[in-house]
Amino acid sequence: MSETTHDGGVALGAAPSPDEGLPADRLAAKYGLSVSGARPPLMEYVRQLWGRRHFILAFSQAKLTAQYSQAKLGQVWQVATPLLNAAVYYFIFGVILKASRGMGHDTYIPFLVIGVFVFTFTQSSVMAGVRAISGNLGLVRALHFPRASLPISFALQQLQQLLFSMVVVFLVAIGFGNYPGLSWLLIVPALVLQFLFNSGLALILARLGAKTPDLAQLMPFVMRTWMYASGVMFSISGMLVGKPEWVIRLMQANPAAVYMDLVRFALIDGYGASHLPPHVWALALFWAVAVFGGGFVYFWKAEERYGRG
Repeated sequence: MSETTHDGGVALGAAPSPDEGLPADRLAAKYGLSVSGARPPLMEYVRQLWGRRHFILAFSQAKLTAQYSQAKLGQVWQVATPLLNAAVYYFIFGVILKASRGMGHDTYIPFLVIGVFVFTFTQSSVMAGVRAISGNLGLVRALHFPRASLPISFALQQLQQLLFSMVVVFLVAIGFGNYPGLSWLLIVPALVLQFLFNSGLALILARLGAKTPDLAQLMPFVMRTWMYASGVMFSISGMLVGKPEWVIRLMQANPAAVYMDLVRFALIDGYGASHLPPHVWALALFWAVAVFGGGFVYFWKAEERYGRG
């Protein structure tokens, strides 16, 4: 490009930029630029999450250590809290309401303790998950990492707490005449499947809680209703004697009931297969895969929106 000067000479102007007129998306692609915090493809997201596995473990352990750091008894409350709950439930449901229908004293007490500990695992994972994003906005806004790390680490924290508490569950089971056997090994796959299920729930509620923080105030009522419907304090098959078979099977298919009953079946000699729904392991696998897989995709779809606005 040229132009004539005031003395009749010719001056050369600057050549037009090769980027002139390019739309923003093509210009960004040309120079390898990407949107900050953009959601990566699903498989890339999984790869990034696996790369943060050490952070997830360390974060869950730090949260577990700090949870009772202000209490004088410290982590003793990890065991004392569900035990106290079990004692209250035993007095109300076992002594006053006689909810131990069809079960002897030596069966009902470990039945109740296992139910309280195992359901608390799910309950605590859900309550931690709903605050996973909204309660850690400083971390979410300051660092770039797969946000799914947070709800999964909270579910892992609750698994570690349950494993610590299982020592007490074993002692209660042994104290009432249930001694270790091969069936006790069934606890491992049962708790792995429950962990996957809990992680999926935590992912779903983390996304919902990030958008609606008031959901955390509603969840205790939801969890209490779920607890009463899951057979924590009573045997579903024993309590619903005389009801239509499909009603009993539907109640037993409740995922919380499925995982509790699998652990009870593994540890309690007097809790036989008649208390379990048909295809109970298939149900446990279905709930774990469906809820974790669906929850993971549901959470991933909003990845770029967490911590904004």
